[in-house]
Amino acid sequence: MSKSLQRVQSALKEAGIAALIRETDDSARTAEGAAAAVGCAVDQIAKSIIFRGEGSGHLVLFLTAGGNRVDPAKASALAGQRLGKADAGLIRAETGFAIGGVAPIGFLRPVPAWLDPRLLEFGTVWAAAGTPRHVFAIAPGDLARLSGARPADFTV
Repeated sequence: MSKSLQRVQSALKEAGIAALIRETDDSARTAEGAAAAVGCAVDQIAKSIIFRGEGSGHLVLFLTAGGNRVDPAKASALAGQRLGKADAGLIRAETGFAIGGVAPIGFLRPVPAWLDPRLLEFGTVWAAAGTPRHVFAIAPGDLARLSGARPADFTV
């Protein structure tokens, strides 16, 4: 088992959440593929969209429903700074995860985060579990609490 997957499992266990972690095939690299793999609606997939804060030089996280896209202007306003592309090295250094499997929990350092309110409309959502092949099911309220994400309007 990968260290990244173990870190996600540990974060869930420490929070007292018995989440279902499922291994998928490579189709789970997209929201549509992940939804098909676990049998849920595309919007039940919580995408971890990560930007680099141009002022801080650190990451910011937007947890977005699978069918939604982040509006750059709204996201920048929430973050209080211009946002740019985060490179793989910065993502790995601050989250401990590789691109394609960034979980919304278990980061190496705290990252400011916001949650798409669309995710709160479901009883269960699915998110990456630290690898491109693993996802976990969680109540959206628990996801917000564990990730520190605040609900906000940042989608197109």
